[in-house]
Amino acid sequence: MTNQSGGVVGGVDSHADEHHVALVDLQGRLLGATAFPTTAAGYALLIGWLRSQGEIERVGVESTGAYAAGLVRALRAGGISVVEVNQPHRHARQRLGKSDPIDAELAARAALSRAATAVPKQTSGIVEAIRQLMVVRTSALKGAKQPCNSSTIGINPFPLTSCR
Repeated sequence: MTNQSGGVVGGVDSHADEHHVALVDLQGRLLGATAFPTTAAGYALLIGWLRSQGEIERVGVESTGAYAAGLVRALRAGGISVVEVNQPHRHARQRLGKSDPIDAELAARAALSRAATAVPKQTSGIVEAIRQLMVVRTSALKGAKQPCNSSTIGINPFPLTSCR
C-alpha cells in the first residue's frame, strides 16, 4: 500500500463522527481508503497515515464548511494544501454507487485532476469570531421570542415579557 513513486493526493468525505479518506498516487491508482474519528487525535492519525504513503501534493475535502472545518484547520496547520470539493457528479455517483469510501475516492480524483480548485474559507480570525457572535445572537433572539410563539391559546404565559 505504500507509494514508492513520491506524490500522493488525498480525498476526504466528511461526517459528524468520522472522516472517510482515500489516497491516490499521481497516476490515479487507488492506494487505500480508511476512516478516522473527528477528534484532534483522529486528525493526527489521518495526517500521519497520509504522510506515511508519500509526499502529500494536496487533499480534496468535501463539505469543508461544516463537519470538516476542524480537519481543514489541522491539515493547514500541518502545511498541507487543501482544496474544497463539491459533491461528486451525479453520473459518477450513478455509475459507481453511493458510499463513503467511494465519495472519498471521488474527492481525491477531483483534487488530482484539478477539477476542484476552490480554497476553503478560513475558519479562524476576526471573520470567524464575528460569524460565531452572529450565530449566538440569532439563537438568543429565537429563544427570546419562543415563549410568545409557543402559547397555543393566544395568551402570553409570561405576562411581564412583551411579544412583538
